[in-house]
Amino acid sequence: MSIKHSYAFSHRDQLQSVIAENFDSTLDRLKELVAIPSIAWESFDLTQVQRSAEKVSELAQEVGFDSVEILTARYGEEGKEGMPAVVARKEAAPGYPTVLLYAHHDVQPVGDRSLWNTEPFEATRVGDRLFGRGAADDKAGVLAHLAAFSAVKETLGDDFKVGVTLFIEGEEEAGSPSFADFLYTYQNKLASDVIVVADSSNWKAGVPALTTSLRGVASGVIKLTSGDHAVHSGMFGGPMLDANTLMVHLLASLHKPNGSVAVEGLEVASKPEVEYEEADFRADSGILDSVELAGEDSITSRLWAQPAISIIGMDITPVAEASNTINVTSTAKISVRLAPGQDPAQAHRLIEEHLKKNAPLGAQVQYRADDSGQPFQANTEEPSVGLALAAMQESWQVEPVKSGMGGSIPFIADLKEVFPSADILITGIEDPDTRAHSANESLYLPDFEKAILAESLILSELSAGATETK
Repeated sequence: MSIKHSYAFSHRDQLQSVIAENFDSTLDRLKELVAIPSIAWESFDLTQVQRSAEKVSELAQEVGFDSVEILTARYGEEGKEGMPAVVARKEAAPGYPTVLLYAHHDVQPVGDRSLWNTEPFEATRVGDRLFGRGAADDKAGVLAHLAAFSAVKETLGDDFKVGVTLFIEGEEEAGSPSFADFLYTYQNKLASDVIVVADSSNWKAGVPALTTSLRGVASGVIKLTSGDHAVHSGMFGGPMLDANTLMVHLLASLHKPNGSVAVEGLEVASKPEVEYEEADFRADSGILDSVELAGEDSITSRLWAQPAISIIGMDITPVAEASNTINVTSTAKISVRLAPGQDPAQAHRLIEEHLKKNAPLGAQVQYRADDSGQPFQANTEEPSVGLALAAMQESWQVEPVKSGMGGSIPFIADLKEVFPSADILITGIEDPDTRAHSANESLYLPDFEKAILAESLILSELSAGATETK
């Protein structure tokens, strides 16, 4: 399938009017969904995830999908059942493409409630923002899909020719353990020509973005051993360093003095065309004014095109339990973000080689690869990308940014593997002030309404015949 390069967007005004007229009810539906604490982690009440799926199913039926199902897939050697996902379908007219609309209805845990200014599971509007866990990530994505579908259906009627499959996952925040199995199990139901993923971020409030690259991820656990038993720090300290000190030296070897990654062989992608001003980055990240930014080259290059290594965990004696003991084992976990083009398996090998090469004072070092996620690089020459960018510009009346993302969406690689001919469009509901995964998560409502319009423009343009067979 290819898509024409010029777009009439002849139904723009009518779509915008319908979306505006229904916006309050869209927000009400979003508030109902936010009220369900759908955390898909086993330490939480998983019946809430089922309840959330049932609510999404109910909403999909309300907006007029032809069929709506709540489905699960089994995964792993033990055949464990995954979290419930919603799949709703509207068949395409002959000769028209099918668009898959993806989002997820599960959310992150709340964390420290004392840091929240509002109740996490009670969506609260303050000015132009709606606060609540999942208000943006990613229940806004769910409602953007539903509202866009509803607006196009109401506006076009029988001329709504494009096929639409709604796929709302229920375990993305828990790592999507059954995702690949789900795709293969229900491949026929999910087959599509274009996949719209509403789970990314805009450039900033008021400026839309299409995410065209994602870093991959390779996380692993490092174990350092320096002796066969712990000893008294007074009797043996000096000639013998504790394992934690040796681990600190080993971890420090992962970066150069300026903070850039020191592991040889890791890929660096092409420098992005857009820049992220340092003042904006500092404001968005909350980094202290006294702390210098790490690395070299542009900030967008450091965020999107270069590897990054973070120490995300370390087993060490708590201060309250400290004794005068030299420990002989130390364990740490690292998360490595990978530039587009980097194979995660190769990255794990390079990391292991670096760690063993830089083992301090002959300490024994073991590395265990824990997790891998492929990076993503869109073909920006695909006509579907042009359609999405044109729809964004028509909706926002601002030129959109083709942006990268420093984070990873590992399931994108699964989508590409199962549906290799489908174009993937990663769109944004969030912005730098959203604080996804943090306290006081919020949705910027003006951009939410514009995102609904942009997606409705994509669907209506495809229904107007903006496709040709390859």
